[in-house]
Amino acid sequence: MDGHARRERLDLSRLYLVLEARPHGEDPRPLLDAALRGGVDVVQLREKTLGDEALVAAAQPFRAACAEHSALFVLNDRPGLVEACGADGVHVGQSDTPLEEARSLVGAERIVGLSATTAEELLSGDPDYWGVGAIFGTPTKPDSSPGGLDLVRAAATRLTVPWFAIGGVELSNVAELAAAGAPGVAVVRAIRDAADPEAAARLLRNALDRKQ
Repeated sequence: MDGHARRERLDLSRLYLVLEARPHGEDPRPLLDAALRGGVDVVQLREKTLGDEALVAAAQPFRAACAEHSALFVLNDRPGLVEACGADGVHVGQSDTPLEEARSLVGAERIVGLSATTAEELLSGDPDYWGVGAIFGTPTKPDSSPGGLDLVRAAATRLTVPWFAIGGVELSNVAELAAAGAPGVAVVRAIRDAADPEAAARLLRNALDRKQ
């Protein structure tokens, strides 16, 4: 995909999955395929400690699965490895690689996402998309104070690019998030830890699509 196609795909994206290289210590490909069949639009590979070579190797099944299912593959905070990993872009946090530096490293053809944990941070840059949260408490981000539905409503008012509510998102609250204005959600456990990841993804996606 070129930059235009990537951004068109991003505009249609509702469900975003964040995964480590080996979820539950296993080959990620079966989980990736199941999640993508269920309706995941974007997959982020999030590994903070792997060396460069190991991360490039870990990216291979992610890239292949996303290409097969016409989804976007994003790397977490390693903009210098985006090309080597064959990723469609990079996601950075407020304390990670600065947004403009990340853009310079990945080039204009790839997308850059930025996290916002508060309403004030929603004014801190101009990424291609935002990850907004944590909305609810989550063990994945224990140091992040939940912003609640007020943060969702603030994002819905201020943002004009695609964005995904993240943090404690699960099937029991996804409709509430959509009703508060979230066009999309990002999840980890709701799909990764589900007994049937494909069904879990489909239910999440259906709940979001009903609000469009």
